[in-house]
Amino acid sequence: MTAAWRWIDRAVLIAVHEMQLAEHGGAAGLRDETLLDSALGRPLNLAAYGEPDAAALAAAYGYGIARNHAFIDGNKRTALVAAELFLRLNDWRLVVTDADYVLTMLAVASGDITEEEFAAWLRAHASVRPKGSGLPQPPAVHSKPKAFP
Repeated sequence: MTAAWRWIDRAVLIAVHEMQLAEHGGAAGLRDETLLDSALGRPLNLAAYGEPDAAALAAAYGYGIARNHAFIDGNKRTALVAAELFLRLNDWRLVVTDADYVLTMLAVASGDITEEEFAAWLRAHASVRPKGSGLPQPPAVHSKPKAFP
């Protein structure tokens, strides 16, 4: 059921992309709107026709954004932030070094690992924040993604 999840809005994803470009550089602009819509719809589709966990949905965002290449530049950076943002919005915490996350996202973008393998990797490096714990969401181990080559 899709109502239980907190999704990433298109405007938020575009803002994430713009922030990545402002911080790390790159050419601005959308290369293909339909590819962006496809990437944003990927996790919604997965949830509508199955019972995925947050890691599978985050992987769908990351995989779709990185592989569809909807933006002129910054697709991997945007995919990396989107996957983590989805996890955080849904009370998961990713605990991973910048280097490990960057290398994994490079493997996603190049097709060296599948979406399912990316989801398994996220599961292995994330934990669910207990509901009602009264504790604020702890910050992720990495504060911002490193620039990609």
